[in-house]
Amino acid sequence: MPQMAPISWLTLFIYFSIIFMLFNCLNYFITTYNSPLNELKTFSTNSLTWKW
Repeated sequence: MPQMAPISWLTLFIYFSIIFMLFNCLNYFITTYNSPLNELKTFSTNSLTWKW
């Protein structure tokens, strides 16, 4: 709305920017990724088991 004061626009911009960065940081640190070393290790141990 054009009638709002500029300080209000600045406050809203800072408020939503902080929320956006907080959401991104939480989303980044909550997700767990499988490390390639663990997958390689399980693959190598599975390939060494012989099925006669």
